Amino acid sequence: MLRRKARRAQEDEHGDPLDADQERRVRAVLALGGVPQADLLDGVQQVRLRLLERAASGQEAPRDVSAWAAVVASHLAMDWHRAKRRQERLGERLASLRQPEHASGSGEDSRLLAVAVARGLDELPDAQRQILVLRFYADLPVRGIAEELGIPEGTVKSRLHTAVRALRARLHEDEVV
Repeated sequence: MLRRKARRAQEDEHGDPLDADQERRVRAVLALGGVPQADLLDGVQQVRLRLLERAASGQEAPRDVSAWAAVVASHLAMDWHRAKRRQERLGERLASLRQPEHASGSGEDSRLLAVAVARGLDELPDAQRQILVLRFYADLPVRGIAEELGIPEGTVKSRLHTAVRALRARLHEDEVV
């Protein structure tokens, strides 16, 4: 009880839910988790934000803010690695579309289709193209796309449907499919 009061007094006095020791611990957990030096400040800010959101929603402050912040930091480090891996997979897929295939026939067809899809993607509005890339190249589910972009799932579904329909029409116009 006294700790909670002391912590709340510290927050009220400085406006910062993390003290210097806790911030150093968060930075250390993030760094040990493989997060680059340039992204450490963002990670610390995320931990602060989550602690402030917790207080704003009326939830009780964690018993041990330092331990709670370290756990949140470790989750952020895992999220950073997942996002990095998604980006790598996306890059691999895009690179594979650009690489010529050695076999003729079906390889030629694949190249034509890849070029037609790339052109079709270029013609889509940014919002639709972004949804298509996240869904089909980054393999994110609708819910993941909605969370990533901060938009409702229904909006993702609507844009995805419209984009696929437009891309399909473009491929039929070019007589690729």
